[in-house]
Amino acid sequence: MSEKARAHLIITGKVQGVFFRAETCRAAEIYGVTGWVRNLPDKSVEAVVEGDAEDVQSLINWCWKGSPHSVVDEVQVRHQDYQGEFDGFRIAY
Repeated sequence: MSEKARAHLIITGKVQGVFFRAETCRAAEIYGVTGWVRNLPDKSVEAVVEGDAEDVQSLINWCWKGSPHSVVDEVQVRHQDYQGEFDGFRIAY
């Protein structure tokens, strides 16, 4: 059985208005992780991701690249205890 993981992410740079959230949802589907992503008032993007540890790390790695028109300056990662609270991945408002 794979180790489960949860990560809280803050992504900064040119990440709003460039389809970052929609592309994050697509990437989450590809990697099979659950959670949510949302814009923050300071122009950064926040996400909480859960799943197999390797898949969570793959999404974190993807966030460093982001959507085609984004420019990612930093991805802050805070690992948390896995809770298994999500049944999919969505954009939160």
